[in-house]
Amino acid sequence: MHDWPYATPDAPLGPSSNARQRPRRVGLLRWLVVCAAILFSSCSQSGVLDPQGPIALQERLLLINSTAIMLVVVVPVIVATLGFAWWYRSSNVRAVRSPDESYEGRIEFVVWSIPALIVILLSGVMWIGSHQLDPRAPIPADAKPLQVEVVALDWKWLFIYPDQGIAAVNQLVVPVGTPVHFRLTSATVMNSFFVPQLGSQIYTMGGMTTHLNLLADKPGEYPGFSANFSGDGFSEMRFIAKAVPAGDFDRWAERARSTGSALDDAAYAELVKPSEAVPPTTYRAVEPKLFDRIVDETASGPKRPAGAAWCPPTRQAGG
Repeated sequence: MHDWPYATPDAPLGPSSNARQRPRRVGLLRWLVVCAAILFSSCSQSGVLDPQGPIALQERLLLINSTAIMLVVVVPVIVATLGFAWWYRSSNVRAVRSPDESYEGRIEFVVWSIPALIVILLSGVMWIGSHQLDPRAPIPADAKPLQVEVVALDWKWLFIYPDQGIAAVNQLVVPVGTPVHFRLTSATVMNSFFVPQLGSQIYTMGGMTTHLNLLADKPGEYPGFSANFSGDGFSEMRFIAKAVPAGDFDRWAERARSTGSALDDAAYAELVKPSEAVPPTTYRAVEPKLFDRIVDETASGPKRPAGAAWCPPTRQAGG
């Protein structure tokens, strides 16, 4: 017999072993605290999870329903994976697995039928929800819809109020409880208009007009931005959608009509030049049918003298 200088499995752990395990436990505890902090911080509702209008509310419900349907498959698969890994661990002598492969029709039926039913159910929910949330569908309400024409520029948003005869840059003001009908286009590359707390994201394209209907239930300021990369100033292409009482909206429109400059051809030619971080601005008057002209011009292309070379626009900082 030889006295081997190694500890047997049954030998008690000495103080040095406990000292080595202590830092590991401290590190594990730190990781658990960090993960718990991240989990709790992510519970604060914002964006699409904090709807402030009927469209955003229905979209959140659709998101939750779709996630719950998919979890019917995801959760059992994760639990089964952990269960199989634990049961068939190398130290479990009771786990018996036959090395011979065989076909089991009942298992195949379960494995394929449940995901197929989930896909069918999920498709039905998405189909019905997508048609109910058609961006062109008007929102039932007692108030007359507010008309707003939206133009995506480099790199700012132009909002035209045709009935009020005013316009604003990077500032959208709407009355609470009043449906807003948006007509959207782009005077430059393809872009995307999105106010997460009010509802649907929709694309804006040159030479085309898209339609969107939204409504704000409560007063507040809701961030809006471009959800489609459109160049260097894309990250600054943001605005604030302010939902205010109807009386405050009327007063804001009156102030806009009495101050500022007019959005005529010269002012629009200056505004259309690429610029970043443009502060909110209002225009007391708007050239008639400006939105339709922008759509026509982007559809037909810029008019230049024959043989003239195209020059890229120069970038400007600020407004």
